[in-house]
Amino acid sequence: MHIILGGTGHVGSAAAKALLARGEAVTVVARNADKAEKLRQLGAEVAVADIHDTGALRRIFRRGRRLYALNPPAAPNIDTDAEEKKTIASILAAIEGSGLEKIVGHSTYGVRKGEAIGDLGTLYELEDGLKRQPIPASILRAAYYMTNWDMSLEAAREKGVLNTFFPEDFRLPMVAPEDLGEAAADLMTEPAAETRLLHVEGPDRYTPADVAEALSDRFKRPVKIATTLPDKWEETYLSLGFSAKAAKSYAGMTALAMDTPVPPISEVRRGRVGLEHYLKQLIGKQA
Repeated sequence: MHIILGGTGHVGSAAAKALLARGEAVTVVARNADKAEKLRQLGAEVAVADIHDTGALRRIFRRGRRLYALNPPAAPNIDTDAEEKKTIASILAAIEGSGLEKIVGHSTYGVRKGEAIGDLGTLYELEDGLKRQPIPASILRAAYYMTNWDMSLEAAREKGVLNTFFPEDFRLPMVAPEDLGEAAADLMTEPAAETRLLHVEGPDRYTPADVAEALSDRFKRPVKIATTLPDKWEETYLSLGFSAKAAKSYAGMTALAMDTPVPPISEVRRGRVGLEHYLKQLIGKQA
């Protein structure tokens, strides 16, 4: 049995679907069972638990042999770093005495030790914690999520504007949930003792200009880029409902995303879902 944390999110549900398609037994962990109904209909079992409840998590882990440890994102209106460190600590504590034979930890490009740098810092703690415990653990590091563009669609459709923190010519590794799900399923089904670090991105690297062009084609109207400059990042996050600490942390993460070298293409797994295909699917679902 494969246990998937965050099983109702973009990546968790993609991993569950990929495993189910291979005939694997899957339990998805969710806070709300209703959100997992589609996965239940596909054959997954659903376990309801609050990720802060370490004992409940451990009992769920004991039902399976392998765990996809995907730390759920914290609500942006609180101290996201503090909250995500708490949930990571709960996951790591629940692993103790679980009897699991293998773990796959979900992480991100550019992960590093540090404060006020968003996922780059919090997921470092997940990686470090998994390295320190005795169960064999692989790490999947994901490129920039294509899903991060989802919230930009309304302004692009209605106003012809693509809002971004990145310069229009900044080339960025991006990845779709489906490609992450397939990569996670591969790691989850490898021999228990086989562990590795895997960087995963899409078939190409894209710029905001590429995103704007793809949206222009989809919406049949020009879409121009509006880049928010660094001195306005925190202010912009605050205007979107982020707490002061979350705004500072996300701004720090954005700065590092622009300054940190990405892995050479020869060292990454390239997926099959390109940006245009992802956006076409997304717009089709919203129509």
